[in-house]
Amino acid sequence: MSSVRDKANSRISALKSLLCVGLDSDPEKIPQVFSGYHNPVLEFNRSVIRATSDLAIAYKLNTAFYEARGIAGLQDMEHTLRTIPEVCMTIADAKRADIGNTSKMYAQAFFDHWSFDAITVAPYMGFDSLEPFFAYKNKLVFVLCLTSNEGSADFEEQEMKNGAPLYRSVLDKVGLWSRNGNGGVVVGATKSNVLGQIRHEAPDLFMLIPGVGAQGGSLQDAANLGVDEQRQSAVINVSRALIYPAPVVAGTFTSVDDYERTVAAEASKICNEMARVL
Repeated sequence: MSSVRDKANSRISALKSLLCVGLDSDPEKIPQVFSGYHNPVLEFNRSVIRATSDLAIAYKLNTAFYEARGIAGLQDMEHTLRTIPEVCMTIADAKRADIGNTSKMYAQAFFDHWSFDAITVAPYMGFDSLEPFFAYKNKLVFVLCLTSNEGSADFEEQEMKNGAPLYRSVLDKVGLWSRNGNGGVVVGATKSNVLGQIRHEAPDLFMLIPGVGAQGGSLQDAANLGVDEQRQSAVINVSRALIYPAPVVAGTFTSVDDYERTVAAEASKICNEMARVL
């Protein structure tokens, strides 16, 4: 079994939480109280981690928010990784995949250089594009399956010749590709009408469930339907609704401590709702 999967499941069991904190850190959205720091984004990330680390199972860094800022952004990503407690799973939300030799470099970048525990990948170039990621048996590889955005209808939900939607083929393939339990799928919380069926058909895969909060997915449905028989093997990502709580818009935080208290309270509220069904 993947050591990362074991780490995540042990923490889920101990905390009765599925919380994955999404660090989609946008310099234009972070609270004004961080503006006086030499590196506002990094200090913002550190505050989010301090406020949530007692409840979080995982942290998901959307790499686009760091890559968009060039070298400085990548340095922030690297320093942020060092801040995250070892007991928490780290996910590179990079959505990578390419021909085999290129994917090998991507896998080395995210698993060896930055030492992420997990990564998101796109399936549509087939197994040879994902094999370099699955070769890391102690990591987790989250394959995009049925995503939370409206555009999922363009391809993922299209019916194939056998009458099943395309995402069902992806689900079946990931089950075959998974090594030592290192396979996972991304399934949006906005798809709660089929989430339970997907879990039933893929009992051994780990699920990354985005789409709660700003995208409107049901937190309780995601928690209840996404877990396996042991009430584990899933994390629910919350990004904007957690790291940009309501006062951010008005810029009314009086201090960094004030911001952290607000985020901690929101994280506790989210986890209490999860705990009701775990």
